[in-house]
Amino acid sequence: MPNPSKNLETARRYLKAVEEFATGPALGAFFSPDVVHVQFPNRVAPHGSRCNLPEMIAASGRGKKVLARQRYEIRHEVANGDTVALEVFWEGTLAVPFDTLPAGESMRAHFAVFLEFRGGKIVAQRNYDCYEPW
Repeated sequence: MPNPSKNLETARRYLKAVEEFATGPALGAFFSPDVVHVQFPNRVAPHGSRCNLPEMIAASGRGKKVLARQRYEIRHEVANGDTVALEVFWEGTLAVPFDTLPAGESMRAHFAVFLEFRGGKIVAQRNYDCYEPW
């Protein structure tokens, strides 16, 4: 039976873990082993991407090398059945240069993420990321 309020709390804890650069089992604990993450095209990933759990965990490790810090601010949230939708503001401070930005500069994005749950675990994630100009 779906538990929207529990799924919403899990989604909040998941974003906090990502903010803190969780990887390995600490990150993997939020997901079903067969999770699929789809990132729709955006400035950072012009062709979008589709990845599985090992790829998601590897990406988190790479993020920790690129960013000195990051923060996520949930602006709106909706939970219905096994779906959680979040509207989020993200800001990351670069540890290394990226594109035309030097280390120490910040990147900002506004995004929506849709999380599908099964048995309290995330089985699908879809991101619609909109980066502010730099």
